[in-house]
Amino acid sequence: MKNRRDQYKRIFSFSAAVILVGLYTLGFVWVWYQSYSDAILLPFYRRGNWVMILIYIVMVMLFSKAFGGLKAGYLKRTDMFYSQTLSILCVNVLTYFQISVVNRDFSATLPMVILTGYDLLVLVLWVVLVNRLYFRIYPPRHLVVIYGDKNAAELVLKMSRRVDKYMICESVSIAESTEEIYAAIGRYEGVILCEIPGQRRNDLLKYCFARNIRTYIAPKISDIILRGAEEIRLFDTPLLLCRNYGLSMEQRLVKRAFDLTFAVVFTVLLSPVMLVCALAIKLNDGGPVLFRQKRLTLGGKEFYVYKFRSMVVDAEKHGPQLAREDDDRITRVGRVLRRCRLDELPQLFNIFRGEMSVVGPRPERPELAQQYEKTMPEFEFRLHVKAGLTGYAQVIGKYDTQPYDKLKMDLMYIENYSIFLDLRIVLMTLKTALFPGETNEEEQSHDAQEMMVQESMESAQNDKSKGDTP
Repeated sequence: MKNRRDQYKRIFSFSAAVILVGLYTLGFVWVWYQSYSDAILLPFYRRGNWVMILIYIVMVMLFSKAFGGLKAGYLKRTDMFYSQTLSILCVNVLTYFQISVVNRDFSATLPMVILTGYDLLVLVLWVVLVNRLYFRIYPPRHLVVIYGDKNAAELVLKMSRRVDKYMICESVSIAESTEEIYAAIGRYEGVILCEIPGQRRNDLLKYCFARNIRTYIAPKISDIILRGAEEIRLFDTPLLLCRNYGLSMEQRLVKRAFDLTFAVVFTVLLSPVMLVCALAIKLNDGGPVLFRQKRLTLGGKEFYVYKFRSMVVDAEKHGPQLAREDDDRITRVGRVLRRCRLDELPQLFNIFRGEMSVVGPRPERPELAQQYEKTMPEFEFRLHVKAGLTGYAQVIGKYDTQPYDKLKMDLMYIENYSIFLDLRIVLMTLKTALFPGETNEEEQSHDAQEMMVQESMESAQNDKSKGDTP
């Protein structure tokens, strides 16, 4: 029954995505035939029109997948709206230029503006209705946490913020007897394994696997390394190969070509934006526009990173220290630059010089890296690739995500690298810059309010049901 329930959930999500893409397509079909198909210089016959429609559908699917906006019930409603808004804007802008190329002249913009307005209206209705129906059909899962040496409170808190998906009902220490742990697992729909010793975790995972019990695991560094392993099929005994040297020669060549192309194109395109940022910094306090700082990149090599200055001139007169979200050293202009990631733009020159890559782990300061390595010896693993202008940890994590969690994300990127992953992270960076995320603290505050509202609604419903009972 549980497996069938999950299959139906995937069918629901797929059907909802098909409906949204279909509605987008209907809007484009109407605009195309009403405003563009006969207005272009050499109108298409039947199949040419079909190709234009097909290209539109493909672009919608690609951008929606890149921004993750088609996963009904997975993201919050605001995140789904932001993701799909950015997706449809990218698609419609590219489609307009495509039509202009076909027409050999700039076409009318009003039809595309109308199409975008229609798409946003469809999106709002889709997000509201689909989420309401999804969570009515699929209420939150009731879970139990099995924790080990480290306190699982932080993970439990993060999962509890999605009260629409997860309901943490009980926590059990791995020090309890096996019978008590099995009994606790049997009372709920799933289990979370957090920081449990290897052998005990393996036993529990096999136990849950044999009984089709959904299991969530907080991965260790070794788990992430194994995810990037290559399967060896030379023998009748399965083997996994962990090469453990970062990217291959071919991957490095492709990545460098992508970096050079990106750096040249975006330096030209964003030069007006960088000029405005420089003027704003200069007018704010009269101090220098840029600052350079020693950072680490591939193999622990030191280099100087360039950034727009977002702090006061003497920000580190008491020594190096991490910036906080509410840091009083950050200037007014710097706060805007940081929130929109504009302070990082001068690093395009570091990319051009080969010191950085477009996508990779955040370039860390040598002093702070030494401090991290005292408690996280694996911190140096992230130096198997060049430091990046953006990265998986920057777009998935939040401003105040813990360094150990960011390290895991960096290693996930390294072990699963592909040029397509780089492209997706670049697109996700665009979303982060236009729709900056909240900190964990802000999310906790908002989610607490949502929980209070939900609890009050449930309480009112319970009181009503009690009043109706004879």
